Amino acid sequence: MSKLLNRSARQWCLAGSAFCIFMLAFALVLQYGFGLEPCPLCTFQRVAVLVALVPLIVGALHNPRGWAGSLYGVLSLIGAGAGIFLAGRHVWLQNLPADQVPSCGPGLNYMMEVLPLQSVIAMVLNSSGECAEVKGSFLGVSLPGWTLLGFVVLALITIGLIAGAIRRQRLIASA
Repeated sequence: MSKLLNRSARQWCLAGSAFCIFMLAFALVLQYGFGLEPCPLCTFQRVAVLVALVPLIVGALHNPRGWAGSLYGVLSLIGAGAGIFLAGRHVWLQNLPADQVPSCGPGLNYMMEVLPLQSVIAMVLNSSGECAEVKGSFLGVSLPGWTLLGFVVLALITIGLIAGAIRRQRLIASA
């Protein structure tokens, strides 16, 4: 375990960035290669990946030596945490009995044009029946289930970045 935490902040940030890029690329392949249009929750999950990706890219370029690595990790963890929440909600919706699935609402593009952002977010989180539809699965797990797993892995990477930065800072302080 200590070998793992000895990785530099840049290495953690590069690993997290690569994972985020993989998640986004896979989503785009599903959309444009296989014709699976994202539902509103899927779109919000992509935004969460981007929120996690930005501080990781900045951290990889900066390669912080001290506490700043923890800052990049915490900022990225916010995106990963939001993604865990959104993907978890998506999985929950997909597992509701058919009679409890909310009715379909307007499309995300329409909502973004006519409603304020807070209303759009509230409507998407209250979800529509469109998000409850299982459009694909692999090994018996739906795509939102795999996305949830991806966000958990991303959260573990960012926690590794934070723990490594704290460990390095303590070593510097004790020297």
